[in-house]
Amino acid sequence: MSQIYNFIKECGTFFVLTFNNDFPAGRPFGAIMEYNNNLYISTSDTKSVYKQLAKHNKIQIVALKNGTRDWVRVSGIATECVEPTIKKRMLEECPVLTKHFSSADAPHYSLFQVEIVNSEFYS
Repeated sequence: MSQIYNFIKECGTFFVLTFNNDFPAGRPFGAIMEYNNNLYISTSDTKSVYKQLAKHNKIQIVALKNGTRDWVRVSGIATECVEPTIKKRMLEECPVLTKHFSSADAPHYSLFQVEIVNSEFYS
């Protein structure tokens, strides 16, 4: 697991793909955490990605290492995490999030645990 997490962190920006009704929807993310052998991503419960994951919890994460042809695709199941200690840990590990969320119980702060089902590295 750490190999996947370290690769994605090194890339900086990665893409999260969800379902928007019958079509895929992708958008860039920058904050990710590994904890207890799962990945975690955060968003606001006011955004489309939140609504899409609440409706259909299958997700892909794709990251490309800048200046190379090395990339990873991770498929998984996203589950909303409401555990305050894990939400706090995400804010500590990804301080850029504190620009949007002041604390683990901040309004609209949502965290999703991503259980990896499959991952593929390419180079």
